Amino acid sequence: MSAENPYYVYILASGHHGTLYIGVTNNLRKRLELHRAGRGSKFASKYKIHRLVYVECFASSLEAITREKQLKNWRRDWKIRLIEQDNPDWSDLSCLI
Repeated sequence: MSAENPYYVYILASGHHGTLYIGVTNNLRKRLELHRAGRGSKFASKYKIHRLVYVECFASSLEAITREKQLKNWRRDWKIRLIEQDNPDWSDLSCLI
């Protein structure tokens, strides 16, 4: 039996301090393509949320889903601080994957 592929918790933004979307996937590149094609999430499509501004990697789906739920329950200002710790300019990180 092989080890589980890595899972990613990611945050997309519509722009600097814009609307946020938090998701989880085991194929970040494909998931971003779906979001940009308008098929990743109705919410993300409606609000044009396509900029990858934050990513965390996990060894298991359970860890990633737990973290996703935690972040979704955070206050907005906490999420903004988390993003700005590593990405103060809210640059699109998709070119790094």
